[in-house]
Amino acid sequence: MLQEKSVKDTIKLKDAYAEVFCFANNTEAREYHVVVHVTNTELNFKQQFETLINAYNEVRINISGNAVAVFKRYFLSDSANQENEVYNMETSDCAISVIQQPPIDGSKVALWTYMITGVKTRVLRNGLYRVEHNTYTHLWLGNYNKLEFNSEYQTRIILQNYVMKLIETGCTLADNCVRTWFYINDIDNNYKGVVKARNDIFMTQGLTPKTHYISSTGIGGRQSNHKILVQMDAYSINGLKQDQMKYVYAPDCMNRTSEYGVSFERGTYIDYGDRRHIYISGTASIDNNGNILHLGDIKGQARCMLENVEALLKEANMDFTDIGVMIVYLRDIADFMTVKNMFNHKYKNVPCIIVNASVCRPGWLIEMECIGVKDFVNKQFRTF
Repeated sequence: MLQEKSVKDTIKLKDAYAEVFCFANNTEAREYHVVVHVTNTELNFKQQFETLINAYNEVRINISGNAVAVFKRYFLSDSANQENEVYNMETSDCAISVIQQPPIDGSKVALWTYMITGVKTRVLRNGLYRVEHNTYTHLWLGNYNKLEFNSEYQTRIILQNYVMKLIETGCTLADNCVRTWFYINDIDNNYKGVVKARNDIFMTQGLTPKTHYISSTGIGGRQSNHKILVQMDAYSINGLKQDQMKYVYAPDCMNRTSEYGVSFERGTYIDYGDRRHIYISGTASIDNNGNILHLGDIKGQARCMLENVEALLKEANMDFTDIGVMIVYLRDIADFMTVKNMFNHKYKNVPCIIVNASVCRPGWLIEMECIGVKDFVNKQFRTF
């Protein structure tokens, strides 16, 4: 079993390995980010998925007897031939996201899961997965989509329905939503519709450049049903006090997203009485005028991207040692080894998955997001 303190570890398993981040500070709620990779790529999908599940179960027992999975995301290489198999074999009672974003290590499937100890959980009738601890209610949503005739209307209905789901739980989009993920089929053609719908809905909910937006990733990804152009995952919290949720901008490195017509925050952090959480949005090689830097240069873009993320973390008095999980998106699979070597050199101990996904601007070769947590004491707020 992992030690009762914040640690990062790699656990080798049969035909797989798991990267584990544990945050523990002598309170009831320990947090884990676990990334499971399959190493035997000669296995067929069913065998790889069984290997993945067996590895996950072994890790879960190894790290803690009462850790509860609250969110899982499966990354698939071919959703049309794999998605149903996942749903047939996945039995966890948590929010689940399944997306075609092929792991670039040659495997057919990979898993990221977020786990917490000491919480009470259940699925609400409206599909939100509720996680309760102390005075907070955490609400997770995965794989949400609506079939409409284009990406704009799909996004519009998704967000309108999500607003209603939040209202049913006593929340609002503006006050309680922490993080969204938009997975867009054929992003080069469908991203504009997502942006327009999101901008419009946000305006109706009081989210403007003068107030705040929501941290987010908008990235290429698809479902087995090709008519699903947009899928959304989301995370909200009920029970936060005023000033408990704040935003990071790194203005010397990047400009506000509203300056080039989109509506999301670069990053969001939340202070509890005993820890600080941070959620960094999809971040790429961009300057403070909104320009793409290092066109055609994967090493240059990766370095710039990491510097931008580092600046965002620094604004929250955090750094990469506080990161529990990183997800890296590459437009071109041929850049995999270059990027992997760069990450291994500096961030070897941070759980990370690198997948093939188109970024929202064709000139961007790479994008990343991350989630972190660190010890933090603020007696003004209740503990996590």
